[in-house]
Amino acid sequence: MLTTQQMQEEILRLKKEKDFCILAHAYQTHDIVEIADFVGDSFGLSQQAQNAPQQNILMCGVRFMAETAKILSPNKRVILSHPNAGCPMAEQLTLDELKALREQYPDHAVVAYINTTSALKTLCDVCVTSASALKIVKQIPQKKIIFIPDCNLGAWIAEQVPEKEFVFIEGGCPIHTRITEKDVLRAREQHPNALLLVHPECVAEVTRHADFAGSTTAIMSYVAKSDAKEFVIGTDNSIVSHLSFDFPDKKFYKLSKICVCHDMRLTTLADVYNCLNDNGGEEIVLDGQTRKGAKRCIDNMLAYGG
Repeated sequence: MLTTQQMQEEILRLKKEKDFCILAHAYQTHDIVEIADFVGDSFGLSQQAQNAPQQNILMCGVRFMAETAKILSPNKRVILSHPNAGCPMAEQLTLDELKALREQYPDHAVVAYINTTSALKTLCDVCVTSASALKIVKQIPQKKIIFIPDCNLGAWIAEQVPEKEFVFIEGGCPIHTRITEKDVLRAREQHPNALLLVHPECVAEVTRHADFAGSTTAIMSYVAKSDAKEFVIGTDNSIVSHLSFDFPDKKFYKLSKICVCHDMRLTTLADVYNCLNDNGGEEIVLDGQTRKGAKRCIDNMLAYGG
């Protein structure tokens, strides 16, 4: 039997012994965040994987994140911490459906949120993150855009770029879309002095009330720079936990108690331990054509968004 601390200590020993870099998405639980080499958003983690000296990467997140890491680091061994950790949004559109959209709107550029499969990215013109989407959409030369798969993030961008035309699908994050305007009004009443920070994957009825809307890392950065002492957080509730550790002099409240990504919660500290003992996880394997096709989409993101 191991305590949490003992298991963490063993993980720290094993990752050095077996040449592993542990990447943890910010939505992971705090016991995993504490033993990670890097914590951040999906694309930032993939860049860390690319730059890390270790030859083995353990991605504590979901499948599309591990695929992105493999796309950028084809010569490294990339392990997904839990084989069943997927992203419902990434799986909302099929290849055939995207092909049909391209045929229906041949003069449109396809902009793919990074929360998409590597296969879908092969048919897209440019990839974006929630942090870079607005800048990239403004920069690309095309005036007509098919934005996939999150219509909420897409609509949030479209409001700020009225000079461009958008086509959306009915897709999005099922967790963020469960947050309602009623949740906002209740939070405002309970915490009148708190700033409201939300993710743009939320519906428009929520984001329009926000004092700040941005990516997970942008929300955390906003808190770090703000003189305010109270915040209502409108994204996965793990962020409330992390911020409470990082800024014990400030208070954080959940906008919705049901805003929890169950795919992220699949990974436990024991899963990390087992992966390092070659007794769990799944190695990500991509064929050359898929990897190269998806990388073109990501390379364009870097060209336009930096």
